[in-house]
Amino acid sequence: METPTQQPPVLTFEGKRYDLNNLPDEVKELVRGMQVADAQLRMHEDTLKVLAVGRQSMALQLNERLKSIEPMADEEG
Repeated sequence: METPTQQPPVLTFEGKRYDLNNLPDEVKELVRGMQVADAQLRMHEDTLKVLAVGRQSMALQLNERLKSIEPMADEEG
């Protein structure tokens, strides 16, 4: 059986393609740093979505609980 030839990794940045294997080490390190930053951003965006859903759920519960409580009268000045 033949093993399919593996394509070299390609960096696409600002509409241009680069062979990642042929880039200088400092550029590869920047690419890795950006990948880590992207992963962290996605993780924190997901965390914000979870917090927003939780807050909305608490607001619904608060609204439900306050229905049976008489609010304070508005003061007229």
